[in-house]
Amino acid sequence: MRVLVLGGSQFLGRAIVEEALRRGHEVTTFNRGKSGVDLPGVTAVHGDREATVDLERLVEGRRWDFVVDTCGYVPRVVLESARLLSGHAGTYAFISTIGAVDGFPGKPATEERGLWPCAPDAGPSDGEYGVLKAGCERAVGEGFSGNALFIQPGLILGPHENVARLPWWLTRISHGGQVLAPGDPRTPLQLVDARDVAIFTLDQAEHGVADRFMVTGPAGNTTFGEWLGLCREVTGSDAEFVWVEDRFLLDHDVKVFVELPLWAPAGPETANFWSVSTAKAQAAGLRTRPVAETVRDTWAWLREIPEDQRVYGKTTTHGIAPDKEQAILREWLATRG
Repeated sequence: MRVLVLGGSQFLGRAIVEEALRRGHEVTTFNRGKSGVDLPGVTAVHGDREATVDLERLVEGRRWDFVVDTCGYVPRVVLESARLLSGHAGTYAFISTIGAVDGFPGKPATEERGLWPCAPDAGPSDGEYGVLKAGCERAVGEGFSGNALFIQPGLILGPHENVARLPWWLTRISHGGQVLAPGDPRTPLQLVDARDVAIFTLDQAEHGVADRFMVTGPAGNTTFGEWLGLCREVTGSDAEFVWVEDRFLLDHDVKVFVELPLWAPAGPETANFWSVSTAKAQAAGLRTRPVAETVRDTWAWLREIPEDQRVYGKTTTHGIAPDKEQAILREWLATRG
């Protein structure tokens, strides 16, 4: 099949391209050619999706069976892409997020629940990430004349992760010593590998499915303690985890989800963060690999990158500063006698 991937050089987009090539598809990628390297085997078209003239150059004389949009973040930009791609593809698969669901994570997320209020022509300052993704979904629905497929992933990890949550933990744990571990080690997580999201997305797009799916791992497919333990195991580290209570970390101005990646303090605002039902996606064929495989493969990729060249985040730098970590550990241990 002929496939167009908007993006396609980084993390999930890269995983989608790799899987599409493995299946023997003819793959065209459209990106600026700045953030990552185009994979061998693709027809690479470079341009800025915010420039109508570049989009018009992309579609001129071309048609695809389906398009996968991995880099749509601003509704009005996605709206223009959807309009110009109408008539040039049968299906538009948009990579959204579970965070687009109204009220999540304070309220449960389901495919039937409505999205956050956001207009399909909203600009970049009209909301936060999840809100804007909701507007992007509406933009595809309004602007594209063919099948619209919406993939709402949960927390994605895996090789080539440019958000750098798992890479930061792997690097930090590989150094050994006492490691600040947040909250309760029994906290259940719900993680999914980018490669599994890619496989499911392509399965649906190949069949012209027009629907919405929440795509993540099974609820509780690991715990925070097990996850960090896997990081210690694959790195061969002697790290000693020191578990520090949520309240203590908040009182010491530790940035939630950023300085200690994946840490979300328990409370009503996060009550459903790690308990999303994937029953609909599973019924449609979603299969997910063990978290241990994701951790192992990510470390195998990461260790090939010199540590001083590792980037811990695409737009936000993840990870706590060593001096701040040690100061909190000293104070916490002093309170424990």
